[in-house]
Amino acid sequence: MSRFHNYSFGNILEIARQKPDATRVAGMYAWNQLGRRVKKGEHGIRILAPIIGVKRKPQEEAEKDLTKQNVAVLVGFRNAYVFDVSQTDGAELPEHASVKGEVGENRDRLIDFIATQGIELEFNERIAPAMGVSYGGKIVLLPGQSKAEEFSTLVHELAHEMLHKADRRTTTTKTVRETEAEAIAFVVGKAVGLQTGTASADYIQLYHGNASLLAESLEVIQKASAVILAALETKPEIEEQEPQDAMAVAS
Repeated sequence: MSRFHNYSFGNILEIARQKPDATRVAGMYAWNQLGRRVKKGEHGIRILAPIIGVKRKPQEEAEKDLTKQNVAVLVGFRNAYVFDVSQTDGAELPEHASVKGEVGENRDRLIDFIATQGIELEFNERIAPAMGVSYGGKIVLLPGQSKAEEFSTLVHELAHEMLHKADRRTTTTKTVRETEAEAIAFVVGKAVGLQTGTASADYIQLYHGNASLLAESLEVIQKASAVILAALETKPEIEEQEPQDAMAVAS
């Protein structure tokens, strides 16, 4: 939902610490634009918002390019306040939209990367109503999905194969594993230009204010997303590569 910000990891931690049961947060102006009002007596959740200044270019440089005379620069941060949906009332919120957009060559590059990891990919209608499943070095997708949905599902299942095996599978709950995989699909999808929902609500709600667990999970999400996005930048030569442990490469 475009009116909900994708908050920084630091701000997500702050929101979780101050209001562990938060699900969807936004500033007062954003809520007003959605037809909702903050309830009387509610206290905002403090986060940090960037202060953007303008750096003026020397006159000689500015004259060379009239379209780029000034440059926006970060000069600091200020306190800002957001509110959870439970602190507001008013118009009903629309449901999250499905994944949309063009994946271009990213789908094929993702499939190539999966092959370099020694992971088998299969399409099979028998997994319905699931969109995808993964287990023991194999990913199975439901055929007939849109390219955008298929890409997102594939990233989700790849995340499971990268992160949720051996020790980590036994030390995390199914809910944590599903949220991490969905968050990675969200980050990668956004990076390649897909229109997705917001993962911030899941991060916050999942850990009920346990900042240390949340920070650990966010670090894993960030690292795995970076590995996948790096793989999408270039098309690997599958024939010449041995299977690699993607998370070992990232560490």
